[in-house]
Amino acid sequence: MGTLPRIAVTSGEPAGIGPELLAALGQMNLPAQLVLLGDQDVLQARAACVGSAGHWPAYTPDTVAPVSVLHIPAAAPVTAGKLDTRNAQHVLDLLDRAVDGCLAGEFAAIVTAPLHKGVINEGQTSQSGQFFYGHTEYLAERTHTPRVVMMLTCEQMRVALATTHLPLKDVPAAITAQSLTETLRILHADLKHKFGIATPRILVAGLNPHAGESGHLGHEEIDIITPTLDALRAEGMMLIGPLPADTLFNPTQLQRGDAVLAMYHDQGLPVLKFASFGSGINVTLGLPIIRTSVDHGTALDLAGTGKADVGSLVAATQLAIELAHAKSRAVA
Repeated sequence: MGTLPRIAVTSGEPAGIGPELLAALGQMNLPAQLVLLGDQDVLQARAACVGSAGHWPAYTPDTVAPVSVLHIPAAAPVTAGKLDTRNAQHVLDLLDRAVDGCLAGEFAAIVTAPLHKGVINEGQTSQSGQFFYGHTEYLAERTHTPRVVMMLTCEQMRVALATTHLPLKDVPAAITAQSLTETLRILHADLKHKFGIATPRILVAGLNPHAGESGHLGHEEIDIITPTLDALRAEGMMLIGPLPADTLFNPTQLQRGDAVLAMYHDQGLPVLKFASFGSGINVTLGLPIIRTSVDHGTALDLAGTGKADVGSLVAATQLAIELAHAKSRAVA
């Protein structure tokens, strides 16, 4: 047991499905030591929803157990399905503890259950004047990482994003030669070093319909995307594109690459989430730590019913374990 990677799993928004997903995960026999971060009373209550006794030992750094609980109390009573801004800081406390443990070598990886950005922005972070954009951006700031890349993966494909949580009107200005270069370098490096792909092939989507159609439907492909790809090809990267997004996501095209770089959130993720059927995984590339996550939200309407599908959390945990083993082998 001591040789298995220790994986921190945060429960996210306590009123959402996260706690019961963790309780369901805690019943599974996975090749890791799982540390469930959350309010132990909430986890205990939700365990009953998924038919679990929820009898896990309290976590300490010396704990050696298949599953243990690191108790971080909620600030206010938790009712399934009902958000409470008083618990906004609790959600961030879970992340902070997991990140600190990962940076210190206490945890090999972090897996995150969904949080609710709205309640965090209405709660503690709004008092400090800081806007909470999401897990990805928060973890980048918390680890002092200047740029990270959001990638979702499933059995059929990997899709990374050139921009993440931006209004659509702001996307074109955010796609610059510098940002695109940095994103592709991070994606290429992590495909190589974290996923073990010796020579990554990356399919790059255009921004505009038909990839700009030779400038008739936009100039970003001509002015920014193509010159950037050419410069990186000269460095040895295998980059295919820019490709029209409406024909990129077909099986024949996808077989040509190891990952897709989409220009914005809703260009690539709806396709992946349709293909994954609830088993997609969110991976944050570029961090000094390993972080995976579910590809869905808090599902407040399902919280407390025991009907939430644990598939994405299981897949995210399994990938975190695989990446932790790969990192361990690389260090050795």
